[in-house]
Amino acid sequence: MCRHLGWLGEPVPVSSLVLDPPSGLLVQSYAPRRQKHGLMNADGWGVGFFDNGVARRWRSAAPLWGDTSFASVAPALRSGCIVAAVRSATIGMPIEPSASAPFTDGRWLLSHNGLVDRSVLPLSGRAESTVDSALLAALIFDRGLDALADTTAEVAAADPNARLNILAGNGSQLLATTWGDTLSVLRRDDGVVLASEPYDDDSAWQEVPDRHLVEVDGSRVTLTALKGT
Repeated sequence: MCRHLGWLGEPVPVSSLVLDPPSGLLVQSYAPRRQKHGLMNADGWGVGFFDNGVARRWRSAAPLWGDTSFASVAPALRSGCIVAAVRSATIGMPIEPSASAPFTDGRWLLSHNGLVDRSVLPLSGRAESTVDSALLAALIFDRGLDALADTTAEVAAADPNARLNILAGNGSQLLATTWGDTLSVLRRDDGVVLASEPYDDDSAWQEVPDRHLVEVDGSRVTLTALKGT
């Protein structure tokens, strides 16, 4: 239902990850190559990054390809931890900036690529929108990212049709889950990329198996099978 990307490493321009690659999020907004559900991601976008430890965001309900202001500024935005996403809204869900990932609790930036029945998610005053992804993000923040694996498995048990690809960063770490959709990892000399799909044809991209937790700490990438696998 969406495409997302995370970066952890040396500070790089946001544009180098989101706009410049031949099959980056900009292209994935209108022509994703590996998306299983939906054809386009034109219902909004968001970019979050850490600036001296402070989580900052730029979100929109418009298609990424139409935002010339972001395109002009993105080369000047540099960070060592970035979480970005383009959105394909679930039918019936509102299209508004607050519904676009990444969501935040002030410490983490979080994106959800997937779908979950809102009836299995508790209502939370910290949810930024009424969409399923925002409610799921609020639950994860309430439970703590240390419990991401358990929270993912519990939500999946409550909604067997859920797709729960989560991606989160806190400035020094990336966490991700695969549950029903694709995720790939690229280890570069200057850092690590996690992405719903490769942004180029580099043979170094590796696909993450379904129903796994991914932890990126520095240059170390650890994969752990999730409960229910």
